[in-house]
Amino acid sequence: MKKIFSLIVVFIMVTACSGSDDEVRNNPNLPDLNFRFQLDLSFPEYNDLSFPGNSFATYNYGVRGIVIYNINNSQYAAFELSDPNHPPNSCSAMTVNGVIATCGCEGNQYNVITGEIVEGDGQYTMKPYRVQRSGNRLEVFN
Repeated sequence: MKKIFSLIVVFIMVTACSGSDDEVRNNPNLPDLNFRFQLDLSFPEYNDLSFPGNSFATYNYGVRGIVIYNINNSQYAAFELSDPNHPPNSCSAMTVNGVIATCGCEGNQYNVITGEIVEGDGQYTMKPYRVQRSGNRLEVFN
C-alpha cells in the first residue's frame, strides 16, 4: 500500500511540474537573439562592475542594449534595455539611473536587479540574460 501511495505521489509531482517556463518568459514584443560577449573587468571602462551595487550598460548587444548589475561580486544580473511591454521602436530604449531603468515612451520603470516593473503598466518583466564570471571576465549570453 505504501509503495502504491508513493508511486502516486511521485507521479503527481512529475506531471504537475512544467519542464519549461516558456509561458512566463515568452514575450511577443522582444525577439530572441543569440549573442555572447565578454567584459574584462581589468579594463577601466568596466571598473564599476568590480564593485557590488554598480551597473554597466552597453548598447552594442541585445535589442536596444543590455544592463549588467553586480549584486555581490559572484552574482550578476543582466537584462535587455528595450521596454518589454511594447514592441521595439525609436523610444523604447531604456536609460539606467541607479537601479532603475526608465523607458522613454511611456515612462515605465524597472528594477535592474530583479527585472520587475516598479512603476507604470505592463504584464512583462525585463528580459533576463545569463551572466557567468570566470576570473576577471564576465561573459554575457542568451
